[in-house]
Amino acid sequence: MNKGILLICLFLAAALLGGCVSRPVIATGPGLSAVLPYEAAAEPEQHTGAQVLWGGSILALENRDSSTEVTILAYPLDRAQRPLPQAPSQGRFIIVLPGYVERHDYPDGLFVTLNGRIAGMRAGHVGERDYVFPLVEAEHVHRWPPGFQFDRPQWHIGIGVGVHIR
Repeated sequence: MNKGILLICLFLAAALLGGCVSRPVIATGPGLSAVLPYEAAAEPEQHTGAQVLWGGSILALENRDSSTEVTILAYPLDRAQRPLPQAPSQGRFIIVLPGYVERHDYPDGLFVTLNGRIAGMRAGHVGERDYVFPLVEAEHVHRWPPGFQFDRPQWHIGIGVGVHIR
């Protein structure tokens, strides 16, 4: 009898702890490159075609004839694939999306996480400085809601009725 109760308690503890784990928003598979945007820009021949998982903050959006290009300031990602804006930037890159994208859906300052393939590079400028932007053909883009970086799991342990008086 004691072994049965112990097994039930262990199962419940594992289930409760498993519910606290943050899951990635984008499924990744084998072949994902660990290259960073500034590394890809420095060695374009070596990294073109690589599958990447990058994220950051939207700086600009430009609709073209058959696609939309979104310029991103890259940040490292945490275990749940959320961009970490308090960390140093990892460079800039451009997401290439098929068709027309409404600016309202991708406003400046919005944080995104995406996976895709480095399709090439584009020479451009940041201010007056020459810059090489990796072009990423996005397979999936996750748009984070405002305040996502403060949206951490919270848990409380209590006994009795859940009444809170201020």
